[in-house]
Amino acid sequence: MEQIILHVDMDAFYASVEMRDDPTLRGKPLIIGSLPHERGVVATCSYAARPYGVRSGMNIKDAYRLCPQGVYMHPNFDKYKAVSRQLHEIWESYATAAESIALDEAYLDLTETAGDWETAREIARTIKRRTLQEIGLTCSVGVAYSKTAAKTASEEKKPDGYFEIRTAEDFVNLIIDRDVRVLYTVGAMTAEKLHGAGIHTVRDIRAQPDAVIRLLGKQGRWITRIAQGIDERRVEPYRPEEAKSIGRELTFQKDVDDFAFLQDVLVLLALSVENRARRVGLHGSGLTLKVTYADMKGVTRSSMNLFHDDAASIWQEAVRLLDQIERRPIRLIGVSLGHLAPEEERQLSFADCFEDEADGQKAALRRLLDGLQARYHLDFAGHLQQLYHTETLHKTVEYMRKHRP
Repeated sequence: MEQIILHVDMDAFYASVEMRDDPTLRGKPLIIGSLPHERGVVATCSYAARPYGVRSGMNIKDAYRLCPQGVYMHPNFDKYKAVSRQLHEIWESYATAAESIALDEAYLDLTETAGDWETAREIARTIKRRTLQEIGLTCSVGVAYSKTAAKTASEEKKPDGYFEIRTAEDFVNLIIDRDVRVLYTVGAMTAEKLHGAGIHTVRDIRAQPDAVIRLLGKQGRWITRIAQGIDERRVEPYRPEEAKSIGRELTFQKDVDDFAFLQDVLVLLALSVENRARRVGLHGSGLTLKVTYADMKGVTRSSMNLFHDDAASIWQEAVRLLDQIERRPIRLIGVSLGHLAPEEERQLSFADCFEDEADGQKAALRRLLDGLQARYHLDFAGHLQQLYHTETLHKTVEYMRKHRP
């Protein structure tokens, strides 16, 4: 039986939520991300901001140059996650399998629940109607024979659109004379390579498949297949245990060259990483430290010396890795756990055999937090949970940077 896959994508999700909750923002060029005086990028923007050239992923200062009259806001991820849960509850009720791509985006397998294209079309209309009536937001929906085609279809009539692509022939006919970036996985850098080789459109890819493969290797083989409309991937529900790593990183508003301060920041990152792993019941036995210097050069250091993945142990190993890198101004720092496995599969270490080990880990964490409180006059009592929120973490680190002894 041929697949029937629906791709649903919210329209300017973060901005739309904010406009729903504050109608005075409607019709204005609303830009969600960093503020103009900060470092960072545009997370999303309203459709009213797009005629000015503002786009997701753009440097915030470029966005301000293009649209100084815009309304700039930090994202409220707690709010967006709550709305996302409501959205996915609606969407997933119509599918035998659902693959969440982001807070505001998902693939739904309608092959069995719909059974035919007319029913799939009615399900799509129902999803759009319920999303608007129950959540107060619009979405764009594509229905197609494959995941690539469904995603392409959902983009075709944005915002608040619907489009369907029934066959590989329909897909190819739609995109054949469009730029190569219309294809899934072809980003700016890949497109630049293809353009440099004289391959500008999907038609060019189809005419020169061997050249694409020589240029891009394995990715090139994938691109030549989807340029022919071939994509046999199934909708795969996300399972936390299949994650390859769990991490947290942050960008400083001003470059940091004080490595003692960086050690203090690593305490907060270690807490956040531990919390994320515990939430999904995963244990990590490897650790990676990521750093981006002021000149945008990035380095990583990894270790398999992590015998415990509590916050204190993560911090200790991260500090050891930090000591291995060149000491010059740093723009971004991050920590991630790797080699993940469900908690019940964790192998006991020698230290696990001692009853007071957990107490020792808690005491080590308490000492780290006491040190931060003493140096920066912070009060973590009853407030640790808030540190796991992205905006609170960034604000805390910026406060620490400005008040470091």
